[in-house]
Amino acid sequence: MMRNRKVKWVLWGAVLSLLTFYPKLVGPYFTNVFVHFAIFALYAVSFNLLLGYTGLFSFGHAMYFGTGGFATALALVHIKGCPLVMALFMGFLASVILALVLCPIVSRVSGTAFAMLHLAFSMLIYTLALKLRKITNGEDGVSGFPIPALHIPGVVSFDMRDSTNFYYFAVVVIGLSVWTLWFLTKTPFGQILVSIRDNAKRVAYMGFKVPQTKAVIYAISAGFAGIAGAVLALFQDVITPDHALGPGTSFQVILITMVGGVGSFLGPIWGSAIFTVLQEFTSRYIKEVELLMGAILILVMLYFPKGFAGVWALIERKVFGESPSKRVAEGGRSSQ
Repeated sequence: MMRNRKVKWVLWGAVLSLLTFYPKLVGPYFTNVFVHFAIFALYAVSFNLLLGYTGLFSFGHAMYFGTGGFATALALVHIKGCPLVMALFMGFLASVILALVLCPIVSRVSGTAFAMLHLAFSMLIYTLALKLRKITNGEDGVSGFPIPALHIPGVVSFDMRDSTNFYYFAVVVIGLSVWTLWFLTKTPFGQILVSIRDNAKRVAYMGFKVPQTKAVIYAISAGFAGIAGAVLALFQDVITPDHALGPGTSFQVILITMVGGVGSFLGPIWGSAIFTVLQEFTSRYIKEVELLMGAILILVMLYFPKGFAGVWALIERKVFGESPSKRVAEGGRSSQ
C-alpha cells in the first residue's frame, strides 16, 4: 500500500513538473493546443457530473458553456477597467443564474424529458444570441474586447496577451476547478448523487429531497461549464453563437465524455485529449473531426463500454492492485 502511494506521488510530481515546464518544451503553438484541450476537459468534466454521477443526460449543456463565454466578453466590453478575475467570475455567475432560472422546470424531470427540454432551451438561447444583435453582434459574436492583465497588488502584473502567461493562468483556473469537482464527488453529497443515478426513488424514501439535490448539482455543473466558456472567450478574444452555443458544441461534449468514459472522473479528460489529438492531426484531411469521433465512439461502445478510462482503470488495477469494486463505489458506472 505504501509503495503504491509513493508511486502515485511520484507520478503526480512528474505531471506537475511537466505542466510547469511545458511551454518551454513545446513552444507557443502546442502551448495553445494544451489550453484548448484543458478548456474542453473542464467543460466535459462538468457535463459528466450530470450524466455520469447523477444520471441526467442533457442535449443542451452548451448553453451554459456559451453563456459563461458571452458574460465574460460583455463584462470586459461594458465594464471599464473590469479586472480579469471579476470577468471570469461574471461568466460563472451568469451560467449559475441561468441554471437557477431553469431549475424549477428541469429538476423535476429525468430521462428523455430532461434531455429534450435541454435541447429546446439550448436552441432558444442560441437563437436569442443570433437575434439580439445589439448585445451579441449576431453571428459575428463579441470580439476585440480588452484582455486585462492579472495583477497581484504590490507584487507583479502578468500580461495575459502573452501565450505563456495565459497558459499558466488557464492551468491554475482549470486545475482548481477540476480539483473542486473531484473533491465534490468524494464527499457524502457526491455519494448521494450516485445513489440518485442508480435509484432516485430509494433516495427519496430515505428522506433526501431529490429535486433540490438535482438543482444544486445542476447549478454547480452549469457554473463550471460557464468557467470553461469564460476561459475560452479570454483565450480566443472572441466568442460566437455557433462556436459556443450551437448544437454542435452540445453534441461535442457528449462525444468527448462517452469516448473518454461516462461515470469515470478522468474519462472526460481522456476524451478531451483524444479529441484534441484527432483535431490536430486530422484537420487537414477531415473537415469535421466530430465524424471521426463518432466512428471511434461506435468502436468504443462495441469493444470498450467503459470508454478509454475503463482501459486505463484495467491497467491501473494491474499496476497498483486496486479492486474493481472500489472504483464502482467511488462513482464509476459499471458496464450495462
